[in-house]
Amino acid sequence: LKYSKQRNDKMKYVILVSHGTFAQGLHNALGMLVGVKKEGIRSTGLLNGMSMELFEENFLSIVKDMGTEDRIILLSDIIGGSPMTAALNILNEKGFSKISAFGGMNLAMGIAAVLEDDTDIERLRKIIIEDGRESTAEFDFEVSEDEDI
Repeated sequence: LKYSKQRNDKMKYVILVSHGTFAQGLHNALGMLVGVKKEGIRSTGLLNGMSMELFEENFLSIVKDMGTEDRIILLSDIIGGSPMTAALNILNEKGFSKISAFGGMNLAMGIAAVLEDDTDIERLRKIIIEDGRESTAEFDFEVSEDEDI
């Protein structure tokens, strides 16, 4: 599906950015889990040895068909990292005004960002952060001493 900047309906896009291929891998996993909503997911990564100029060109290519009034949920691997900083600078320069940015992205945050349809952005922000935190925990297990395993 292609969306022009002149449409009247507003879209929500979840954009994933990272160092390396983490964003693309998470994008792939989200696509498997969220089904039909996957059209609103975009991703790019700053690969090893890639210039910032090329990363910025790649980022521009994934936002070129978005309207400045669309809701953007930006998920990044590291708060303040180069991919997040460059993405936010580009979105700002292009006039996007409805941006919510989160660092420390994980699968639970991505699922919440894609599937939650609540138009109340404050509620959506809380859900994304809460789901991300709740999905991070230590798993307690015991190693069996049974040699037959």
